[in-house]
Amino acid sequence: MKKVTGIGGVFFKCKDPKKVTEWYQKHLGLETNPYGATFDWYESPNSTKKAQTQWTPFAETTKYFEPSKKDFMINYRVENLEALIEELKKEGVTIVDKIETFDYGKFVHILDSEGNKVQLWEPIN
Repeated sequence: MKKVTGIGGVFFKCKDPKKVTEWYQKHLGLETNPYGATFDWYESPNSTKKAQTQWTPFAETTKYFEPSKKDFMINYRVENLEALIEELKKEGVTIVDKIETFDYGKFVHILDSEGNKVQLWEPIN
């Protein structure tokens, strides 16, 4: 079974997300949006299937990364999230919450071996 297919996002805490976003826009040329920046790419060199990776600064006071105490969270793109979660449960991986479905995909959070919160995302094709 294919598990992770790519990085769906990089999220990190900072004192002033708006200011940090503006800095990256000004100095590194990121094309920003209200959520940070979205990088479009293609699944493979010969593919017409577009994919995205999200870059988002969060307020340093956010509770969204909990129960992890770290200042970052990685989002991994996956296939067949339900089957993957069942496999991870059998392997003793901590599942933080239930799968949520939105118009852009399904999400769930797990903890890695050091207690870092990891977001798994199955995009809508």
